Amino acid sequence: MLKLLVIGIGSGNPEHMTVQAINTLNSADVVLLPRKGAAKADLAELRREICRRFLTNAATRVVEFDLPRRDTGAQDYRASVDAWHAAIADTYDELLRRELEDGGRAALLVWGDPSLYDSTLRILDRLRAARGSAFEIEVVPGITSVQALAASHAIPLNEVGDPILFTTGRRLREGFPDHADTVVVMLDGEMSFRDLPGDEFDIYWGAYLGLEQETVISGMLGDVAGKIAQTRTRAREKNGWVMDVYLLRRKKLGKRR
Repeated sequence: MLKLLVIGIGSGNPEHMTVQAINTLNSADVVLLPRKGAAKADLAELRREICRRFLTNAATRVVEFDLPRRDTGAQDYRASVDAWHAAIADTYDELLRRELEDGGRAALLVWGDPSLYDSTLRILDRLRAARGSAFEIEVVPGITSVQALAASHAIPLNEVGDPILFTTGRRLREGFPDHADTVVVMLDGEMSFRDLPGDEFDIYWGAYLGLEQETVISGMLGDVAGKIAQTRTRAREKNGWVMDVYLLRRKKLGKRR
C-alpha cells in the first residue's frame, strides 16, 4: 500500500520542525525533495538541511527532482495554475512509480503548513484520480508564515471579539473587505497595499520569515508603504526570489461604523 506523508516544515527555520514532523520524516522509505531552479536554490537547501539535521533512519532515501514551473506570463491565471498542477501531478506519478513500485511511504516536505495556501493536497487529489488507485495521505501540520509573522512582531492576530480574514493580493486589489478590520494578505507580488488609504490602516509586514535574512517592518500604512516596497524590491533583486506576508489592521479612528 502506498502512503504519502505530507509534512509541514515551517516558514524557514529548521527548528520549526515539530517532534511529530521529525518522527514522520524518519518513518519514510523515500523523501521527495523538489528543486525549483537556480534562483530558488536556497529553498531546496533548507530541505536538505532539515534532512541532514533530523533524518536518522539510514534506510530512508532522499530523491531530488526538478519541479515543473508555472507559466507566469499566461493571461488566464486559473488555467495556468491548473496546467501547472497537472504537470506536478504527472511528475509525482512518475517518481512514485519509479521509487516505490511495490508501495511504501513517501514524504513530501511542504513549506509552512500543507493546509494554508498550499496546493500539495489538491495536487495529490488530482494524482489519485489520474492513477485510478487509492493511496493513503497523512498530513503533519507545520508552523505557518502567518504564525511566524505575528511572533516576529509580538502581536496577536486578532482583536478581542473580532474575526480575521485571510486573502490574497489579487483579491485585495478589488478593495479592502467591507466586513473585516483585520486582514492577512498572502501571495501579493504586486504589493497591493499601496492602493489603500495610508491613514486608515496599520501594517505588519515580514519577508523571509524564519530565515537568516528575515526582515520585518510595521507602522501606519502611509508612513511605511514606500519603505516596504523598496525593501521588497531590493530583496527580490538580491536573492532572486522573495516570500512575504503581511497583516493589515483598520485603525480605530478609521473603522467602519
